[in-house]
Order: sequence, then C-alpha cells, then structure tokens
Amino acid sequence: MNEIIIVADLGHMKAFKMTRNPLGLESPKIELIRSCAFIEAHAKSSDKFSDSAGRYYVGSGKKGTGAGFGEPHNIESEAEKRFITQFAEDIKTLILKEGCEKWYFAADSGINGRIMEKLDSSIKAKLKKNIIANLTKATKPKILSRFA
Repeated sequence: MNEIIIVADLGHMKAFKMTRNPLGLESPKIELIRSCAFIEAHAKSSDKFSDSAGRYYVGSGKKGTGAGFGEPHNIESEAEKRFITQFAEDIKTLILKEGCEKWYFAADSGINGRIMEKLDSSIKAKLKKNIIANLTKATKPKILSRFA
C-alpha cells in the first residue's frame, strides 16, 4: 500500500514515502522522496523589482522633488496565489505518479485550507489525515509521530 506524507509551508514542500511492515511488527518508516524550495516565495519585493519604473515625483523631499512609488497592485498576494496553485498541482502530480492509496498532509494555517480548495475531489478522497501545522523543519520521527 503506497502512502505518502506531504509537509509544506509557503516556500517549501517535502514528500515522504511511508513504509509499513506487513505483519505490523515494526513501526512505520519514512523516506524523503521529494524536497523543493520555492526561493521566490522568500525574496523581498525590492530584490525582484529594483528599477525606478513606476515611480512618480511629488513636490516634497530635498529640493522639492521626492520620488514616490506607484501602487503595489497586490504583488505579494498574487505571488502567494501562484504558489498555492503550484503546491496543489505538485501534490496532484505526486499522488498520481506514486499511485497512492492514502496520503497525509500538514501545512500551516495560512495556506492549508487554500491548498485543499485547489485539489481535485479524487485527490482529496485519498487524504487520510490533514494537520494544520508547519512540519517542514521537523525531524522524521516527529513527522511520523503526528501521522502514524
């Protein structure tokens, strides 16, 4: 029986394959099968957009010309929406590729529900446990203790 544990935060995703002893003599074991970091999620806006395009000049500041900034147009929230959609697509691909019969998920409260909304009902039907917690930096034994 193929079982996968997926843990995520905004910028990281890790997937573990869970192996159970068929006789139940040993506790389950997990093995990291995928780890990805979305570096853009942690980058500052000033690192992404460093030129002065979109700036307008106002009558303040030194010598009467201060440079203001154009409207931010929710750049951060749009990037976050893209990451949520990407997470959902990655989860779907992984579940289908591994042929999972069961899977487990953990993500912090800020993204957990939004990722779940983006998943197909066939993928959600295989979900056995969903935890609202950031376990991306947790050790394997701690992750396993939350799901096994």
